[in-house]
Amino acid sequence: MRLKLKALLPMKGNSERVPNKNMRDFDGAPLYHAVMRSLLASKYIENVVINTDSNIIAEDAKKHFGDKVIIIDRPEEIQGDFVSMNDIIKYDISRLEGEHFLQTHSTNPLLRAETINKAIEKYFSGLDEFDSIFGVTKIQTRFYDKNAKPVNHDPKELLRTQDLEPLYEENSNFYIFSKEAFIQARGKRIGLKPQIFEVNKLEAVDIDEPEDFKLAELLHIHKDNL
Repeated sequence: MRLKLKALLPMKGNSERVPNKNMRDFDGAPLYHAVMRSLLASKYIENVVINTDSNIIAEDAKKHFGDKVIIIDRPEEIQGDFVSMNDIIKYDISRLEGEHFLQTHSTNPLLRAETINKAIEKYFSGLDEFDSIFGVTKIQTRFYDKNAKPVNHDPKELLRTQDLEPLYEENSNFYIFSKEAFIQARGKRIGLKPQIFEVNKLEAVDIDEPEDFKLAELLHIHKDNL
């Protein structure tokens, strides 16, 4: 099987919690350049597809990444803060050639090409059993619900946290799937038979809040020592 796919990197011009997030400076370049470099360094990714409503982002991408990037102008009906990412993916893959796709975000600047490669290899090697794969972060700590009811432990038996059954947080680092799996799952990037791929929690930092941006910058400075 030919282990090649397209990467989907949707970006909007406006960001509610971190203003101008995608074009904000990160290590001397717009934030999204960090994950773009990792995607293009992967030996399995042919092109990066940027679906955007921003001419500024589109022009910057064409200027810096040339024919490695495919720009899709986001139509008005799928613009705005409340549009599902699955709706954007549906729009993109219906217009693109190829069967397999990886979708990620500009807000994952510490994601490494090596991790992307390993996830893609695991995806393709597991297609006889699974139809998709997504990034997760392993968590082993004591959880409670809003009513202080324990979720994953018994307070009467104080196990060490490292002995608790781990939970896995969907970290939005990446989702890998096929057109067929997306359709079978009724337009969802996580298929009907998914598998998970654990990402180191430092590498998995996702920028949602201003504090996350500061944390990602600090980790990036020291990335060679992580």
